[in-house]
Amino acid sequence: MDLDRFSVPTPTRAPTGTTNAYRVGDLLIDPATRTDALDAAAESASHVAVTHTHPDHVGAIAEYADSRTVWVLSGHEARFEEATGVAPDATFSAGDRLAGLTVLETPGHAPDHVAFVIDGAIVCGDLAMAEGSTFVGGDGADMTRYLDSLRRLRDRDPRTLYPGHGEVIDAPARRIDWLIEHRLERERRVLRAIEAGNHGIETIREAAYEKDLAGVEDLATLTVEAHLEKLTAEGNIEWDGERARTRP
Repeated sequence: MDLDRFSVPTPTRAPTGTTNAYRVGDLLIDPATRTDALDAAAESASHVAVTHTHPDHVGAIAEYADSRTVWVLSGHEARFEEATGVAPDATFSAGDRLAGLTVLETPGHAPDHVAFVIDGAIVCGDLAMAEGSTFVGGDGADMTRYLDSLRRLRDRDPRTLYPGHGEVIDAPARRIDWLIEHRLERERRVLRAIEAGNHGIETIREAAYEKDLAGVEDLATLTVEAHLEKLTAEGNIEWDGERARTRP
């Protein structure tokens, strides 16, 4: 099955400044912005879906919806319509086949995040990127579920990953292992910051990052909050939304 990637400009916080849209067979995935090239590719697509409903992945859904069947992960129809202004035509669930691709549910970065599996390759949305790490925080993000999704992705041993931003990932296992360890190391830093006597989110953030966060302080804060929620759920700390403490 043919797969075409289109890097389209979007108002994303990703360093690339672009989002990858894909046409796989007759399925259009993540049409974030309408372009001439994507218009031409979309002519042979009769279905449209997204990996998740963050604004930098859904911007052109309404423009491509009229003549195509619009699909969404079951249970997230309202979220999809709020994000796109389009009521979906049909739903899919994990394990379903959509236009020849298998749906893999991969929550964490977003609660409605999915990936699409084809011939040993996976269109993985924002689950992984070739450079840098995926932001996990706010808007229903869940660090535990994100790490679980990465592990399940690795267990499938894909040959290639097609991400939502940046270049194709040709060594998925190595990249996924790096992303998991990167997240766990940040978690260890957050825990050490609390053990050192930092209790408020800002002081925990500064101790956990130890680098200039100019321009990304908001993202770093939300990421730390996601780690605090995970550590709390696992019984490692107490966090009331304002102050964190190690458990007695």
